[in-house]
Amino acid sequence: MQDFKNHFLDKFHSFYDIFYNAALYMTGFIEYSKTHKEFVMYLFFGIFILIIFLFVCINFLHKKKLVKKVCTMQQNEKWERLNELLQPFGYEYVPFQDLITSQVDAWQRQFGYHAFFDRAASHANMVIDCLPIYFDYENRTWLIELWKGQYGINTGCEIGVYYADRILKEGEREHTLFRCVENEDMLKMSFTLFNRGRTVAQLSARHWWLTAFLPGSFSTPFDLSLDASIILQSPAMAAAFTDGLIHTGYSSRKIRQNGSSVTFTFASSSQSNEQNNQRIRMVQGYNRFGCRLYQFITKPFHSTRDRLLYLYLYLPFAFRKMLHMIAFIQSYPKKIERS
Repeated sequence: MQDFKNHFLDKFHSFYDIFYNAALYMTGFIEYSKTHKEFVMYLFFGIFILIIFLFVCINFLHKKKLVKKVCTMQQNEKWERLNELLQPFGYEYVPFQDLITSQVDAWQRQFGYHAFFDRAASHANMVIDCLPIYFDYENRTWLIELWKGQYGINTGCEIGVYYADRILKEGEREHTLFRCVENEDMLKMSFTLFNRGRTVAQLSARHWWLTAFLPGSFSTPFDLSLDASIILQSPAMAAAFTDGLIHTGYSSRKIRQNGSSVTFTFASSSQSNEQNNQRIRMVQGYNRFGCRLYQFITKPFHSTRDRLLYLYLYLPFAFRKMLHMIAFIQSYPKKIERS
């Protein structure tokens, strides 16, 4: 606070000198060798600096007011308010993990999944590894896919469950729009996300799209690994899923099947986005800058809950932009359905 006061006084004296000398010149008390053009230039420069200074002061007081507002909110009030803000985007806050996850009734559920989404991810500032696992069971082709990586300014991971209405040939799979499973076909899933060996997220739920996102955290897909456990509908379905996992290149020794449960680790991907290294470096540079900017803007706080509430109050457009991290990809299913 003392530094701010000293800075304020220094600027005030500078402005005072400029306008005082300008006033003397206009009233004729002093004579300048400067031309009238130079005087006008100095006058407008002083006004410009004054406007900037006033903006900085007002912004400082406004931020101080918002920080106080967030700090005085009750814990339950913060939780409820944040979930109200996240709900239109299909997400909710998980307090015991201090992260964002997807809702069961998220609006994204109506769109399903197409392989094109993964190929277009970098255009939405996502640099992710993906692991699609296709398998046939009870006259349907099923798809369980895992993702991990950088989603804009968020480190995150996902497990999604989808199906086709019939058995697909292998060549049809990447050209088919899969549907999200209905409630009766949702699976009990759990995962633990590690960043260079350190646990950063751990969730378990019966879901169709289990996710975890950590705002302001930067990582590369290579640094992340995902321990996943999925309980399928029956041992036969688990066996079919295990065969599909082996078909992606997994060794059977790295897969643990126990009845209807399958456990494995997703560490690397043959479908990594790093195939376009130049673009990935550019996107990751942008993401890294975004993470640092987010941390700088919200630095009065440390928890995701308080940071997001403060960001919404201070820069609501930035709050919305961050949560629209997958809006680009989600706009493509309608085009595919019409074709």
